[in-house]
Amino acid sequence: MRHVKKERIKPVLLLYTVRKSVSEILNKPFTERIDHQAFKPDQKLLALWAAECAEHVLNYFEDKYPSDGRPRKAIEECRKWAATGVFKMAKIRRFSLDAHDAAKTAKEEDAKYAAHAAGQAVATAHVPTHSLGASVYGIRAAAAHSSIISNGLVEEFNWQLERLRQIKLTMSKLV
Repeated sequence: MRHVKKERIKPVLLLYTVRKSVSEILNKPFTERIDHQAFKPDQKLLALWAAECAEHVLNYFEDKYPSDGRPRKAIEECRKWAATGVFKMAKIRRFSLDAHDAAKTAKEEDAKYAAHAAGQAVATAHVPTHSLGASVYGIRAAAAHSSIISNGLVEEFNWQLERLRQIKLTMSKLV
């Protein structure tokens, strides 16, 4: 009997790929090390994108844990910050940690990664590169949910990049 090797996602490689693509879309220089300051001018744009990345996979968590609203609240707080610019670190930290705690209680990988995506999204208010974490966790959630991991990964990655382009275009028209 032949052993079939299970597909695995390499998070570090995925983060590298996401970061490179985001840098290209935002016309930022790409370096081997993450430059948090390079993304600072686009922090609100990245927060909106992170919220969309997290919300796109949130149903993987909510379908299994409908009474646990912590990840959704984190996404809502992320959007609220992007709209108002009002920042209270204790509040951002609480929403982020609550979403990550929800992930720890989830048994299924897709639900776990979806909740982590929400925790990373709201943390974008603190550091813009947390948006990359929301993206990576969103991709991992979609891949875990898909019967063919690589299909879920590619589809979610492509959807996320298209959303980033659309948000960038919309925001550039507002300026």
